[in-house]
Amino acid sequence: MTTADNRIVLTIEEAAHRLGIGRTTMYALIKNGEIRTVTIGRLRRIPVGCLDEYVSNLLDQPLNPAA
Repeated sequence: MTTADNRIVLTIEEAAHRLGIGRTTMYALIKNGEIRTVTIGRLRRIPVGCLDEYVSNLLDQPLNPAA
């Protein structure tokens, strides 16, 4: 049986679940170019490496302390 944990590409919903965010937020991140996707036939998928890249970029951003 194949699970989302061992695949190299995920559906939008699976990727959102993996990040702990909603589907609408995931679509917004994709639209803004913050998370890259690939098209396989007519399907849009998110490589697991692109999720890792997104989180890594978040970690590289400077912290904005509350004023």
